[in-house]
Amino acid sequence: MRRVVVTGLGAITPLGVGVRATWNRLIAGHSGVVSIADYEPQKRWRELTSTVAGIVPRSGAAEALWKPDDWLSATDQRRMSTFSQYAVAAAEMALEDASWKPQTQEQLEETGVCLGSGIGNLEELYNTSLAYERDGYKKVSPLFVPKILINMAAGHIAMRHGFQGPNHAATTACTTGAHSIGDASRFIAFGDADVMVAGGAESCIHPLTFAGFGRSRSLSTAFNNDPRSSCRPFDRQRNGFVVSEGAAVVILEELEHAKARGAHIYAELKGYGCSGDAHHMTAPREDGSGAFLAMKRALKHAGIKPRQVDYINAHATGTAIGDAAEALAIRSLMMGDEGLLDESQVTVSSTKGSIGHLLGAAGAVEAVFAIQAIAQNTIPPTLNLDDPDVEPKFNLVPRQAQEKEVNTALSNSFGFGGTNATLVFSKY
Repeated sequence: MRRVVVTGLGAITPLGVGVRATWNRLIAGHSGVVSIADYEPQKRWRELTSTVAGIVPRSGAAEALWKPDDWLSATDQRRMSTFSQYAVAAAEMALEDASWKPQTQEQLEETGVCLGSGIGNLEELYNTSLAYERDGYKKVSPLFVPKILINMAAGHIAMRHGFQGPNHAATTACTTGAHSIGDASRFIAFGDADVMVAGGAESCIHPLTFAGFGRSRSLSTAFNNDPRSSCRPFDRQRNGFVVSEGAAVVILEELEHAKARGAHIYAELKGYGCSGDAHHMTAPREDGSGAFLAMKRALKHAGIKPRQVDYINAHATGTAIGDAAEALAIRSLMMGDEGLLDESQVTVSSTKGSIGHLLGAAGAVEAVFAIQAIAQNTIPPTLNLDDPDVEPKFNLVPRQAQEKEVNTALSNSFGFGGTNATLVFSKY
């Protein structure tokens, strides 16, 4: 089986545009969660129980702002939904970082794209439905279908650069980003491509999103007046997740291909494991057995023992049942026959405390964070963790980043429908 390495990174998050800006603010303990009222007309948000979100910064004094004109022509902006715009820009960053600019027909054919979204473009669906109901057929834009298709983000990236390798899009709720990266690694491992542009994108900051998740009692509602405190993974006061937007892309490459062109290698993608809970539409099994299976399979694929894992980037969104189940799953993995003896030696953090939950982009963003933890030997913090209430007594990296040598990191992603995935990254 061919080995797969990471040679480029790109990200657009509520902490800023670019991996460096995002990572620096993450490690410094900053938050990208804000009040919706600062960005949207308040009348659109009446009656909603949650009014906080992780929004990509578009204005202010910060340097790393989202400016579509920096990445896209006016025509492209008109033709692409926001999640596709984020995906295209993050891919540009990652390709530039990897110094991969294929020119020959062979190079274009060996480069593919695997990038999905969870919800994608809800705004277009909502507005077009209203327009059709009010004014009929002629008010439906010819761009309506292309702007709502989940795979169009991957399509736009491929068309922009002429990539003719596998063109694939996962849409597996909040596991989308991890599945996209894992599936892309298998395209390379099995010889379908030498280079893959992989990740996830999401932009569905819309009242209907908040109404739907709100009605299912999934969202954080207790800190509307203190947005920074609203996402609280593993903390006793947590009461739901925070919806966020953004994108992240990694460039995956076959090892010998990367070495031959002298590429910088951030890490090796050693393992990928998937599982299904087969339990409930929105809730995990309380014992975390589905998550445990994904992690176990990923480590088996990687040929790595649990005791060799230095850091786990948890899915932990800040919901009571989800955080508790994942913690139990991690304990089952890490404290088993081939694991550690002391729970405090298990280092786990949830970066959602800083950026909220990017839904279909979450797994890709958190994969970037796991890779950076390896590259920088730094563990990002779990923001807002004042009073842990999960049963295992792990090192949950409360509030402040920690320096630690990280040779192997896991990144977990779990989604509605009981779909689970784990990625294993190691120093090359």
